[in-house]
Formats: sequence, structure tokens, C-alpha cells
Amino acid sequence: MTKGFIGRQYPSEMRRYTDEKTGREVMQLTTQYQNYHLYFTDNSFTLGDREIYFLSNRPDPESNVFNFFKMDLTTGIITQVTDEPGGIVGGHTKTPDSEWLVYMTDQGKTLKNLNTLTGETKILYRETGDFGIDQPFISCDKKFVGFTRNEKVDVVYGKNYSGFKETMYAIKRAAVTIAYMDGSGARDVFTDTHWLGHFQFSPDDNTIASFCHEGPWNMVQQRIWLLDIVKGEVIPCFRQAEDDSVGHEFWTRDGMIFFDNRMSGHDGTITVSRKQAVASESLHKEGQIPYVGLADKHGEVVRTVELPFYCNHYHANNDNTKLVGDEVDDLVLIDLTGPRAELSVLCHHGTSWDGQITHCHPTWSWSNDQILYTSDRDGKCNLYIVRP
Repeated sequence: MTKGFIGRQYPSEMRRYTDEKTGREVMQLTTQYQNYHLYFTDNSFTLGDREIYFLSNRPDPESNVFNFFKMDLTTGIITQVTDEPGGIVGGHTKTPDSEWLVYMTDQGKTLKNLNTLTGETKILYRETGDFGIDQPFISCDKKFVGFTRNEKVDVVYGKNYSGFKETMYAIKRAAVTIAYMDGSGARDVFTDTHWLGHFQFSPDDNTIASFCHEGPWNMVQQRIWLLDIVKGEVIPCFRQAEDDSVGHEFWTRDGMIFFDNRMSGHDGTITVSRKQAVASESLHKEGQIPYVGLADKHGEVVRTVELPFYCNHYHANNDNTKLVGDEVDDLVLIDLTGPRAELSVLCHHGTSWDGQITHCHPTWSWSNDQILYTSDRDGKCNLYIVRP
């Protein structure tokens, strides 16, 4: 990794404004270049909530090369952390304390880690075959990183979920691979005949992980799987029936698996047209009520809550009593403490949904007093924080 721009700083771009729908104060963190935060399963906040890590195409606003940056949330000062000439391409993640970053380079063929305390980088895995690697996730003890590997197929999978269904049908070979964080090697722990994604270690057990069978939710027969890393064995998490459309699973902070079941006719997507990419409204069945659920490490569902709302992603607070969700135009808070879920509008996000980096992916801070999200409401992707 070159050192050319590492450590380069940008002055604060923070500005406050009053949300036009709710009157809440919103802090816009960035105003220049293209910027987006980590997926909510990784959490851009560093423990203590004094900084965030994010990706940006600085210093070239017209470039498609994105690198890691960090922001001091007290001063707003932005510091460049990586300087990969070809950028970070594909999956990227970090530990909650931000000591370690893991990301893909070399057009998605090489997986690296970076110790942010020492500046040392290592190559953890390099793909030399006909597979693509994606979605790395670091174990809670920082010893391993797991990721999915799917065979390359002759399908163009792109913006607004083009090729989504076709990719699901085309992929017949895949694996979950574990690499050692010290760079000493890697091994496949599970192979499959489906498109695999969303690999995530349990937050408190480095021997248990989850992954998904990827594709339109209404077409995937069993979305969520639990993997015993030691034995290489899998079990289904929440056994799906015919009308279940399940996805956006994540590990809660107390070691449960959260999932969203939208029932028949939902493919789990939203596009720039504000419609689904694959499923048709005609597939919805009258009387079915979407719900969210929590499952334990044995894959057994321990709680469900009816959620007759349409959000694209949810993220839970520390005790799973509140969700933040991104509706088509607004961020919403959903209170789960009463006999039924209660929704209130938090702020207007106004994103276009034109491609993955424009997705809001609202994320609770570790202390639960801030919510970070992305929006291109001003024409380019920027970062925002609102207090719940």
C-alpha cells in the first residue's frame, strides 16, 4: 500500500440544519466528494462514539476510487487511513474498536488487513481461481476473518439490482472461507451449491457465524444459516415456509439474530424508481402481516413482532427495544416495548436509492444516542447524524 495520502487531513465540513418534516436537528457530517458509511452490521462508529470510519473518493470528486477515512466527531476533522491506488473494491469491515480494518483490493481479488494502531498491512487471502470474494467479517477475538466465495458467472450484476435474480440462478458453487488475521493462511470451512452472502460472526462466540443464501427474498427457499466454524456444519435459522420472504439479518448486541419477514411478494430490494427490482405487487397475499423476529444461536425463533410498515433496513438498539428503519423517504423509529409496534418519523432522508452507496443503512451508535445514515439528497452521497 502506498503512503502518498495516508494521514492527509481535511477540515470540518459539518453543518446543522432543521429537518423539514419533524423539526429535529440533523448534523450533516460531509458536504464534499462522495461518502458512505459501513454497512450497519459492521458499524462505522468506534467504541466510545467519538469517531467514525467511512469510505470516500477524496481527493478526486470525479473518481470511482474509494478509500478508508476516519472523522473526529468532536472537531469534524477527516483523516485519510488507506491509499489503495485502485481503491477498496468489494467488501470492507472493521472491529468495533477500529483497531483492525479488513478490505478488498486488486479488483476484488485480494483481501488485506490494516492495523490502525501500527499502520501495518498484511495480505490475508488472494483469489487465483474462478471465484470472487466478498463480505468479510472479523471474529470477536480478532483472530479470524470469514468471507464468502462465489463462482464467477456470466451475468452482469449491477446498479439497482440488475442481474440479481439471474445471478442467484447461475451460481452453483460457493464456499465460506476463514483466513487467519496474522496472515498465516486460509481454509474453506463450508462449501455449497447456492449464492452465498452476508457472512457474520457472532458478537460473543468465534466458533459460530451466520451467512445467507442470496437472491430475491421471495425466491430463496431458506435465507439464513448458522455455521459451526469448528465442525463445518450448518443448520437453518428460522425454517422458512412457502410464503416467507426473509432477509436483512444481523446479530444483535446481545447475541441474537434479527430478521425481517415481509411475507409473500417481497424481494427485499428498492430501486431508483422506488419499486422492487424483481417481485410484483400482484404476488402479495391479502391478510398477511410482515413481522420481525429474533432467533437464538440454535436457530430457534424466540420472539416475533408484527410490523405492518415498509422499511428497507432495520437496526436495533442495545436492548432490542427500538428499531431505526429507512422508509422510502424518511427515517423512522419503531418502539417495540408495548403490545404493538409504534412508528414515529425521525427525519426526512430524501435519498434516491440509485445504487447501493445511496442506501441509508441507518446505524445506532454504541451508546444509542446517535444514528448515522447516508443520503444523496443533495446530488451526491453524504453522511448525516440525527439523535433519536
